[in-house]
Amino acid sequence: MPGDLQITFRDMEPSVAVEARIREHAAELDRFYDRIVGRRVVVEMPHRHQHQGRLYAVHITLTVPGREIVIGRAPTEHQAHEDVYVAIRDAFEAAKRQLEDHIRRERGETKHHESAGEGWVARLFPERDYGFIDTPDGREIYFHRNSVVDGSFDRLVSGTAVRFVEELGEKGPQASTVRPHGKPRGTAAHT
Repeated sequence: MPGDLQITFRDMEPSVAVEARIREHAAELDRFYDRIVGRRVVVEMPHRHQHQGRLYAVHITLTVPGREIVIGRAPTEHQAHEDVYVAIRDAFEAAKRQLEDHIRRERGETKHHESAGEGWVARLFPERDYGFIDTPDGREIYFHRNSVVDGSFDRLVSGTAVRFVEELGEKGPQASTVRPHGKPRGTAAHT
C-alpha cells in the first residue's frame, strides 16, 4: 500500500490543477514501486530578482525501506522551470530514475566498477539539464544534471575534463557521479 502523499506550495498560491498533476505522477510511481512508505512534494516559486518571469522548482522526498530518496534538494537557476507542469514532470522523472537505482541495489544488480571513466564534456543542454561526454575510445555518454557531484553542472563548459562512473540506463550507457577535473580542453599551455 502506498504511503501518504504530502503536497506543499511555497511562495505561491495552492492550485487544484497542479495538485491533481502531482497525484497522477505519484500514482505512476506507486505502480512502478509499491514499497514507497512516504512521499513529500514541495512546489515553490523561488524569489529571483534577475528574472521577470515566474520560475518553479519541485522537490520530492520519497521514503522507501532503508532509504530516503531526495530530488531537487538545492535548486539553482537552471533547475527552476518557467512551466510548473514541466518542472513537476522533470522532478518525477528524476525520482523514477533514482527509484530504479534503488531497486537494482535491492536486487543486488548494481554494476560494480573497477575504475572511473574519463572524458570531456562534448555538448551541454543546460536548459534541459543534460549533456554528453566524449570518451577516449570515441563513444558519447549521456549525463544528467543530477549526476554531476557538488552541484557543479552550471560550471561545466564544452571541453571540461571529467571523471565518471558508467552505467547502463534505459536508453543505453549513461554517466553517473560525474566529477569535473582539470581545465577544459584547449586551455592548457602548449608544450
